[in-house]
Amino acid sequence: MNFVKTSEIVEKKSKFFGYLLKASSLEEVNAALAFLRAEHKKCTHICYAYSLSSPFAEKAVDDGEPGGTAGKPILNVIHKKGLSNVCIFVVRYFGGIKLGAGGLVRAYTKTCSALFEVKG
Repeated sequence: MNFVKTSEIVEKKSKFFGYLLKASSLEEVNAALAFLRAEHKKCTHICYAYSLSSPFAEKAVDDGEPGGTAGKPILNVIHKKGLSNVCIFVVRYFGGIKLGAGGLVRAYTKTCSALFEVKG
């Protein structure tokens, strides 16, 4: 699978891996999700959001995280960056310490934002 960019952060022992995918169809999103599920069999969650332009479709998925703490923050980053025809996935490995709703929103947002940081 050819992801455009990847990122990784650690928050209170939980590991978050971000993946940015250029996608023009739901089939591409589903294929990437299946790939990540196979690659990260022991992860706790694979949360994601996408924005497709033709036909227009958007979706935010929390994958077991409390409602609105994962998928929506990911979609908010997509909107803030003005992106379309993309999907951002964040794979989480739970580290044993609960982050709370605010902590989850910050961790998912930080993982997505790290995809756009200039590395040099």
